[in-house]
Amino acid sequence: MTAPEALRLADGRLAALAWGDASAPTWLALHGWLDNAASFSRLGPLLVERLGIRLVALDFAGHGYSSPQPGAADVALWDYCHDVLDVMEALNLERTTLLGHSMGAGVACLLAAAMPERVAALRLIDGLGVLTTEASDAPGQLRKGLRAHRRPMSRAPRYPDEESAVAARVAGGVTPIDAETARPLVRRNLAEEGDGHLRLRTDPRLLRASPVRFTPEQAMAMLAAIRCPVLCVEGETGILGERERAQRARAAVVDLQRRVLPGGHHLHLEPGRVAAVAEAIVAGQA
Repeated sequence: MTAPEALRLADGRLAALAWGDASAPTWLALHGWLDNAASFSRLGPLLVERLGIRLVALDFAGHGYSSPQPGAADVALWDYCHDVLDVMEALNLERTTLLGHSMGAGVACLLAAAMPERVAALRLIDGLGVLTTEASDAPGQLRKGLRAHRRPMSRAPRYPDEESAVAARVAGGVTPIDAETARPLVRRNLAEEGDGHLRLRTDPRLLRASPVRFTPEQAMAMLAAIRCPVLCVEGETGILGERERAQRARAAVVDLQRRVLPGGHHLHLEPGRVAAVAEAIVAGQA
């Protein structure tokens, strides 16, 4: 497998991995919460080979090798839209296809809704739209966010070796993940300290509760505003399925294809599942 090119973009603020020829049509890949560009390390080369594209997978601010958001303010989901626009500017992309997983799928949906002239198509993996809070629950959500902001930030976890870090991700992940699937994500998120231990690079602010979220009505309005073609590739044991929220989200999108494949939330990174995900995305281009 060809090693990716490491990029520094947006005046060095954002890091990325790129596969494919720089002269080929470029897609941008957007990872999930607490993941990084290595989320696409197995899928990227397959898409490049099959579609003749260049795939640039960025580390969102505070993830992987990218710098945290400046200052002490909380990080909002829509802040990541600026990361995408900054990368597009750095790569001279007026319009592009966005490949998004989980939170990255949510960011892709927001950008496609708000700036449709910049997004040619969405290719989403086990994600569609954003997490929401009912309007009546907004005071409680704000309380959580304010209290979290005022607590001292915990120090990044430290591990004696990579295997220990991988085991911690498997044991403590929000969604089920096995060691071989998690390994590329964990490896890119580790920094070596002077005593030989490894610590996570993740901006600790990312673990705080969000003080504000979109309401369900706002989230549906965003999805309804998307006018580009959307392909949603879901895992059979992923986070969407036939849950009511997922059904309403799919119904809101004007032009949506859905493919459900064996696998979990990270099916695009599962060694035994990634080829089928690539095939579904390639077929969606026809």
